[in-house]
Amino acid sequence: MLEMAALTFDRSRETWADSTGLVKEIVPKPRLDEPQGLDRSNVIIQVMYAGFCGSDRGIWWRKAFGDMILGSLDEEGRDKRIVGHELLGRIVAVGDRVGEKYGYGPGDVVSTESHIICGTCFQCRVGDTHVCARNQIIGISTDGCFAEYVKLPAKALWPTDLSRIRPEVAAVQEPFGNAVHACQATELRGKRVAVVGCGTIGLFAILVARGMGASQIIGVEVDPHHAALARQLGADEVLSPATPDPDRPWESDPDLVARIQALTEGAGVDVAMEMSGFNSALNNAVKMTRRGGHVVIFGIKNGDARIQDMHQIVMNGLQLHAVVGRQIFGTWELVRSLLEHRGNGIQDAIFDVILAGGRDTIVDFADWDRDDFERRIQAHPKVVLRFAGH
Repeated sequence: MLEMAALTFDRSRETWADSTGLVKEIVPKPRLDEPQGLDRSNVIIQVMYAGFCGSDRGIWWRKAFGDMILGSLDEEGRDKRIVGHELLGRIVAVGDRVGEKYGYGPGDVVSTESHIICGTCFQCRVGDTHVCARNQIIGISTDGCFAEYVKLPAKALWPTDLSRIRPEVAAVQEPFGNAVHACQATELRGKRVAVVGCGTIGLFAILVARGMGASQIIGVEVDPHHAALARQLGADEVLSPATPDPDRPWESDPDLVARIQALTEGAGVDVAMEMSGFNSALNNAVKMTRRGGHVVIFGIKNGDARIQDMHQIVMNGLQLHAVVGRQIFGTWELVRSLLEHRGNGIQDAIFDVILAGGRDTIVDFADWDRDDFERRIQAHPKVVLRFAGH
């Protein structure tokens, strides 16, 4: 079989500015071109499950990553990008260096780190590989896994034991790792934690914070469905902020801050995790954090943001932590531990609550329909594609 089905954006077919969604089409199946170049250390993976991420929502609605997709297509002299970066699959072919160097072979089940690092920039040389200066992102700056097969470098793969992690959850190890990395930014044991924005990563963060020993978890979320999920996952309280003034959209909500202080003996939370990317949410996070506390910034916002009270950040001795991706592969080790040890309930909560037990959240790729899929990604925080035979 030389062809396969995939979900793509194609700039020869549609413009970035005037389109939405992805198109399912038949494309060439990837192959290893040995013994030339990097393919000696690459593998072909048959995709079993693929998670649809917040980044993919940004691509679907053309709100994020357009510059990276279009720029990488310019570099490659191509028009088509296969999207998707959350993966569970089975290796079906390997380059001749893969077995000896990385230990993988046909039949192995793997997930993948979505950032393909260069290994030679300053950050890589000093161990900060998660902020590699020349990294590629699967499904954005190189072809991804919303396809029946994908070619990836063996160095990016993560072995997965399906006797210990159910496959639907194994497919979302990468975004769960985002939440783990964010929760590693500062000590959470015994701390009062606010999760500002309970989208998928925020919901994961509630589970991780509880697993890491947080004494109190307060969710902040405007969407009633996501707020209900946050409560199911163990948030002690879930509060809804006021809608920002359209003329001053950066401003914090003083009533929300007052409610947080009332729940924390007047001090504020020890750690506020900003997971939404809204400017008002960032200022809410700063305002609700106690003196000497920590603000973890994970939400992404393009362009400028306005800090409402810089004086407060300095005089209150706040520590701000910007978090991107996962530490490679330190975060993955903790992901494995949290998911494989079933006694903490995290794996079951991901499947039963965030994935709704598979009801309406698992989509058979063979039956993929654009309108139906758009409905599902609007109705659920997480949707997973299931490929033939799984």
